[in-house]
Amino acid sequence: MSFDGLFTHAMVNELNETLSGGRIMKIHQPYTNEIFLVIRNNRKNYPVLLSAHPSFARAQISRIKYTNPQTAPNFAMMLRKHLEGSRLIRVEQVENDRIIRFVTSGRDELGDEEQTTLILEMMGRHSNLFLVNETTQQIIDLIKHVPADQNRVRTLMPGGTYVLPPKQDVVNPFRRLDGLANLILDNPKVNDLAKEIQHHFQGFARDSAHELATVLQESGNALTMVQEWLDKFNHPKPQLITTEKSIAFIPFDWLTLTGNTVAFDTLSEMLDAYFSEKSEHDRVQQQATIVLRTVRNELKKNKNKIKKQQAELENADHADEFRIKGELLTTYMSQIQRGTTEITLPNYYDNNSMMAIPLSNQMGPSQNAQKYFTKYNKLKNSVKYLNSQIDLAQKEVDYFETLIAQIDIASPKDIAEIREELTQEGYLRVQSKKKQKTKVSQPEKFYASDGTLIEVGKNNLQNERLSMKTANKSDIWLHTKDIPGSHVIIHSSEPSQDTLYEGAMLAAYFSKARDSANVPVDYLPVRRLRKPNGSKPGFVIFEGQTTIAVTPDSRIIQKLRQNN
Repeated sequence: MSFDGLFTHAMVNELNETLSGGRIMKIHQPYTNEIFLVIRNNRKNYPVLLSAHPSFARAQISRIKYTNPQTAPNFAMMLRKHLEGSRLIRVEQVENDRIIRFVTSGRDELGDEEQTTLILEMMGRHSNLFLVNETTQQIIDLIKHVPADQNRVRTLMPGGTYVLPPKQDVVNPFRRLDGLANLILDNPKVNDLAKEIQHHFQGFARDSAHELATVLQESGNALTMVQEWLDKFNHPKPQLITTEKSIAFIPFDWLTLTGNTVAFDTLSEMLDAYFSEKSEHDRVQQQATIVLRTVRNELKKNKNKIKKQQAELENADHADEFRIKGELLTTYMSQIQRGTTEITLPNYYDNNSMMAIPLSNQMGPSQNAQKYFTKYNKLKNSVKYLNSQIDLAQKEVDYFETLIAQIDIASPKDIAEIREELTQEGYLRVQSKKKQKTKVSQPEKFYASDGTLIEVGKNNLQNERLSMKTANKSDIWLHTKDIPGSHVIIHSSEPSQDTLYEGAMLAAYFSKARDSANVPVDYLPVRRLRKPNGSKPGFVIFEGQTTIAVTPDSRIIQKLRQNN
């Protein structure tokens, strides 16, 4: 379902139950539109994500790892000034809207009590996060500053008075269900009823309205069914469901969605599993702008180079024609008069068929013949050079296609290593004279059904360390056959067939063939890997491999993650 008002209701209950009374220990802003509050409560630390992302706005406890920028943004600094050390009094929802208030109590610089509120508005591209003085309702700061000429309805700048977004004429279903009976009577069809529910009641997205309309088609007392359905948001049973078309998150069983499900203990854990790839991919795209531009430009350049050199190679296939013309001119030189621009001679290599040979009137017969021999030798000598250049360019294409595939599966912390690799290889300039050593990130860990550790490299530097340095020689190495992807290591010398299958599934999933079926995956002991001298990072050669075919399945990947 969508992160609508109904889901916000369920999430606020979870956050309130888990976090209320806790103390805000740390504040980070790793991404432009998102902050993390580390709240300690009941002797546990909870990283709370507050996202004003235009596509993935949400609030949750998130265990997805993130990397902080070297210099904290101004908004994060303001939050630290007013919120670090404060106690979270409560988490509350405004009506049944997509607005969450985090009310805190702390001390200002003079030691006086100060109540401030973080207000998260999850409104698509208008999403925002406000820090507001609870007493005066003055906006201390907000994550997105919006000038007055872009929003004349209310002030969205520091110093202004916080005003809620314009209120719509809708009913909060958790308080009353006025008008429900008439809606049901006037709209017997599911789609019509869903539209009216969405327009009449607050907090319904299209999918949740359609679900309730479907529930109301069941036999029974309509009012009782709606109340029971709404009460399930107070006692959710979170799950991801994989349908034929996509993966969806739902707070409990839905009639309108059928498929394979994976259950979770909390809504936050479910959202971590759902958004881990979607939001991570978006963050990667934001942070990898320069990297992506460089890789795509180099890829395009080398593909054009191959195309041009192949055309030159095709021309070299006609080299014998120049040799034949030179030999014919040499044989019949006595028949050629100086100043002639063309002569037709019998070609004894082709049953004496007549061949027209262009000549330069500025040269004598011997010079014209020599010109054709020179062209012939030049083209023949170029064949070897062109083949070597095409081979080099193809290796570059393979390398950059591998990087594209790695960026698609990378987490934000992996981008720094890909950037470092491009710098080391000379494709990116060193940004600073001071040598800044990139912190070494670790491959992602998974555990097979029998508990065997499986590691997956997400970039070339990780792949090289994993395969050539950290893995034992008896461990099993896996990689998609002739397809860019991750190096996968099963830390076992004799893994079971199920573990081999799960390792192959990881190799196929973390590759360019993620959305394909029957993906071939090679596997062999690490001892058989070889790295040629001077080769690119992560490049290895091998022989004696065994190949199996698997179809990537995100449900299996999620189970292997949960085993961690």
